[in-house]
Amino acid sequence: MASNTFGNIFKITTWGESHGKAIGVVIDGCPAGIEISDSEINSALALRAPGRNPYTSPRTEADKAEILSGVFEGKTTGAPICIIIPNKDADSSKYEPIKDLLRPGHANYTYLEKYRIFDYRGGGRSSARETACRVAAGAIAVKFLEHQGIKLTAYIKQIGNIEANINTTDFEILRGSTYRSPVFCPDESATEKMTALIEQAKIEGDSLGGIIEFIAQGVPAGIGDPVYEKLEANLAHAMMSLPATKGFEIGSGFRSATMQGSEHNDLFTINSGDVQTQTNYAGGTLGGISTGMPITGRVAFKPTSSIMKPQGTLTTSGESASFNLPAGSRHDPCVAIRAVPIVEAMTALVLVDAILLNRCARL
Repeated sequence: MASNTFGNIFKITTWGESHGKAIGVVIDGCPAGIEISDSEINSALALRAPGRNPYTSPRTEADKAEILSGVFEGKTTGAPICIIIPNKDADSSKYEPIKDLLRPGHANYTYLEKYRIFDYRGGGRSSARETACRVAAGAIAVKFLEHQGIKLTAYIKQIGNIEANINTTDFEILRGSTYRSPVFCPDESATEKMTALIEQAKIEGDSLGGIIEFIAQGVPAGIGDPVYEKLEANLAHAMMSLPATKGFEIGSGFRSATMQGSEHNDLFTINSGDVQTQTNYAGGTLGGISTGMPITGRVAFKPTSSIMKPQGTLTTSGESASFNLPAGSRHDPCVAIRAVPIVEAMTALVLVDAILLNRCARL
């Protein structure tokens, strides 16, 4: 399996399987001098951990990370950083009865076609459990961004057909309220409707999808490397590498196809001596390079593939079969809920890498 590394200078390589002994990440290219601790990484991990509210999987992983290398006296040294996260609450017995069935919506068919072997216990390497490693690395990336004066946040924009009404210009309120509710949505009215929708899906043995919106504020103009390392291209790469993602857009995104140029063009102006734009339909980039305006985008997550309803499928030998999740199976009714800190982490990783690359752009 050749593609487990992300980034150019600030590079992460994740390892481990859902039901293995542990998962982890190695971070290479991290500048020296960043203050970081196990507790800061664990605080970030707690935001995506399962079993914290009724709307996520009841798997009760503590997600206690340990830094094994690359940090001395509370600061990064410039050496590779290795972080390990033990798996404590894996129950592989639930997967034994379905190991020879092609799970609808899952990767075991494609993995078997490619590798002729697949760790069916919780999905192995294809499991969303791997994203804990990204969040751990993202915690360090966020500390770097804070040193650069860059702030970012992410939140649920939509679950099912319920869309939140969010004023994205009031960044500090968004950032302060992001993690107050179980569904990470600053719109309280929409939150109530979202939770009711999730509860109904659970009762029906079904699942829901959702959309996560992210905003990065304070990114200076000039970040991003055309033509194949455009800032939005790498953000798309980052987000679409996440499990269950089915769509990405930046700025006005697909809505821009319905607009006219006179409406969509962000007109330049001077504000307090700085070049800015009057609107931000472009989402903070032009030509793949940051404009200095907030970087904004959205990521669409499909409904959770594991549902309690019976589904038709095939055995690994090609025979027709019925797929039923074993009693006691533990799955998220909506993966978007725990995706919020993951989207935030991937945004941070892309921005750090782009900023470091930018130091090579000119004398």
